[in-house]
Amino acid sequence: MRKTKVLFKMFYLYHKAAYDPLIELFGNDLNYDVALSLTHEVERSFGFYDKDETKKYLKQFEQEGHRVSDENEHFDIVFAPDVVDEKKYGDALLCLIYHGITFTKTVTYRELKKHSDHRYIIFAEGEQSEKSLINSGCMGNSELHTVGYPKMDPYFASGVFDRSEILKSLGLDPDKLVILFAPTYKPTCLYDLKDEIFNATKEYNLIIKLHHYSWMGKYASHKQHTLFEDQIEKYPHAIIIPKDDYNILPLLFVADTLVSEASGSITEFLATGKTGIIYNLNQESLKHSDGESLLGFDNRKYLKDSFVHINTPEDLPAGIKLALNPTDEMKKAQKTDIEKIFYKLDGNASIRVKQIVEKLYSDSIKV
Repeated sequence: MRKTKVLFKMFYLYHKAAYDPLIELFGNDLNYDVALSLTHEVERSFGFYDKDETKKYLKQFEQEGHRVSDENEHFDIVFAPDVVDEKKYGDALLCLIYHGITFTKTVTYRELKKHSDHRYIIFAEGEQSEKSLINSGCMGNSELHTVGYPKMDPYFASGVFDRSEILKSLGLDPDKLVILFAPTYKPTCLYDLKDEIFNATKEYNLIIKLHHYSWMGKYASHKQHTLFEDQIEKYPHAIIIPKDDYNILPLLFVADTLVSEASGSITEFLATGKTGIIYNLNQESLKHSDGESLLGFDNRKYLKDSFVHINTPEDLPAGIKLALNPTDEMKKAQKTDIEKIFYKLDGNASIRVKQIVEKLYSDSIKV
């Protein structure tokens, strides 16, 4: 009997974290022939020289036991992290699972509007993303299914992560609390906090996890990673996670608090039940060239009752102390925000995606 061919298409290595639970789920089902592709992994040097690293990571995927594809074959189901060239995939069922939290970046809606004539099966994390997608007017011929957040399924699975083992593998002290610094590349707080993040965390473990683009030199300057690499050796309590370690879930598991500004990791950290710290940004500068907002939310107001908000680097030490000892009111607000943003944090979002995809594909081949 012919197997159903499924492609997990990635533009960049860090997209794989959103797919890993689904890759495992479909890969363990003998009814499917699962393949992975990678198409945009390029590092830029000196402002113009591009080094293609796709082959490096495709080889790594093969070593992990995956089948890789150059996409020059027919697939029945295609999972993509954003809109694609639909003609290339013929009559394949196109499933869109955004690599982060759907409602936080307006670029998601901008791109979908350009492809409104095509049908995507879009999977959302919860009520807020569902409403944002519908209200944006970007849906067109696509359809929406609210399933939860597949990327975080392993977080809620028993025995997947061990705090002590993770910290020891990172060379950190398992007896100390952990501060995770995970700024995005644009808009970012990393320039503001480049010194204070080290100084304010000396009595803790500090893990620095930069955005993938901060390493690539294309969408953000290489200065974003060299700023921290140049001084990390002066701070034995701190480490910086290399680009190839794409999955933030183990870091969210060991972190006692997280510092960021507009990264999707903020909302992911909310799902853990712990309290994060948001560095407030100047909203007037957060615009696309056409005047549209970069973000789908005002980060000064986002999770305003759930997380700690700070305005200056000098606020960070006190912000950390409050985040590690949140008030009862903050914990109550977190539960409310979790219910609004996530549909079931039960570790089964990937299963729900697979069930929906199987039904839609079955219905399509009956027509």
